[in-house]
Amino acid sequence: MLRMAFAFVLQLTLLVGAVQAQEAAVPAPADRSATGGAQTLEDILARQRGEKLDDSFRRDATGDPDAAAGISQQLGTLGGVSDPEVWRQVRYGSAEVTVSAGGEVASVLMQDGGMTWLSFREGPLRQYGGWLLLGTLGALVVFYLLRGRIPVDGELTGRTVTRFKFIERMAHWTLAGSFILLGITGLLTLFGRAFIAPYLGKDLNSFLLIYGKWLHNSVAWAFMVALVLVFVMWVMHNIPNRTDLVWIRQFGGIIGNKHPPAKKFNAGQKVIFWSVILFGASISVSGLSLLFPYELPLFAKTFAVLNDIGLPQWVGLGTLPEQLSPQEEMQFAQAWHAIMAFVLMAIIIAHIYIGSVGMEGAYDAMGSGEVDEAWAHQHHSIWLDEVLEEEKAKNAGRAKGATPAE
Repeated sequence: MLRMAFAFVLQLTLLVGAVQAQEAAVPAPADRSATGGAQTLEDILARQRGEKLDDSFRRDATGDPDAAAGISQQLGTLGGVSDPEVWRQVRYGSAEVTVSAGGEVASVLMQDGGMTWLSFREGPLRQYGGWLLLGTLGALVVFYLLRGRIPVDGELTGRTVTRFKFIERMAHWTLAGSFILLGITGLLTLFGRAFIAPYLGKDLNSFLLIYGKWLHNSVAWAFMVALVLVFVMWVMHNIPNRTDLVWIRQFGGIIGNKHPPAKKFNAGQKVIFWSVILFGASISVSGLSLLFPYELPLFAKTFAVLNDIGLPQWVGLGTLPEQLSPQEEMQFAQAWHAIMAFVLMAIIIAHIYIGSVGMEGAYDAMGSGEVDEAWAHQHHSIWLDEVLEEEKAKNAGRAKGATPAE
């Protein structure tokens, strides 16, 4: 009997100790008596450090009209609810708002998505976008030091063929020049406050931003028109075919000295083409949404389609929001616009390298439009054979037409 009593006491002691340990593990609520229930300096510092903060002391402090007034009906306009409590309800989306039109989105009087957008813009967008461009430049410098400039095999023949007509070169240079201006002005907008204003002055940064914005919005139209022209003129030449597989297996002759046969555009150029078309189209559509704010919403409908397909759930993003305020639409459009622009800028930097210092004779294709037959045979032998065969047929036809009838 004594043994059973001792065992019972021991178990009770262990149980009490476990409960006390569990209670000790739960952090005690912050003492807000000195601030009247408002946030403390510790709250502000914790939020600045990015720590998770329980803001229920603010979110739930929205008043109780009956309890505060001591009656069951309202006392005056707000009853027992004070103005700060009403605005706190608005801030956290718990206010009862009645709208005549616009649906659920119109009932949102205050949204703080701008802070999330600003944090993304000043943080990951600058950091990863900047490193992407610098990394691309660094990789090209290393490649040039290791591989050097790709020369033309053998001697130049002195005979040239027309690589691109004037209309093709005009569309290319319009697209290229407008994109370079758009990229520069976009980078000034993103990095100006961080790198120009502190070192060169706010006045210069303001000047660049004001006129850069005007230039960006104006040149965007030339970019979109040139993008359509380039697509119409070259899409048939950029459809993938079996010769691209040979080109890919041999890395286009860039690694090594064997240059595979190719038509007018090789596999590498086709990758550039479709990157420009797809990314450029995405940049253009999101740019139009920004040029005409609140008139061209894109993301709520896109998120709805993606949710129906199940793609966000498959990659672990959960269900994407299908109801977005106009401000949130603009924030998504600007973020997507910048991300796509960074990716395309990195691709275009590599394209500029190959078309200039990276390959001998490549610039002539878009400079004068005429390339030496030796260069054409080395990089686009199938296309050269087709061009020469066509010229031979034309010459034969002209010679036949010039022969007097017997």
